[in-house]
Amino acid sequence: MQRKASIIRLRPEAETAYRKYHRSVWEEVLSTITECNIRNYSIFLRDGILFSYFEYIGDDFAADMAKMAIDPVTQKWWAIMNPMQSPLENRAEGEWWASMQEVFHLD
Repeated sequence: MQRKASIIRLRPEAETAYRKYHRSVWEEVLSTITECNIRNYSIFLRDGILFSYFEYIGDDFAADMAKMAIDPVTQKWWAIMNPMQSPLENRAEGEWWASMQEVFHLD
């Protein structure tokens, strides 16, 4: 199992809509997340920054993320979510959410 964390800015004018959508995430999107070996997924918000955490239980993260990216319902969800977000300028090439490095963990 791999722990994954990332951050992105939420546009201030989008907070109400973002919260509303995430109170009722589409079942197809949730199913795709699960099918792509993601568990224990959370998104937190503070001062306009979204923090995402999940656990990846698969064997090929890149393949699972590619599978998620081609899912038509997920693409529709992202088309709604992406304009609400503002990526960090210093994110890695190809990233939307900026990956974070784990520096401490305690079970």
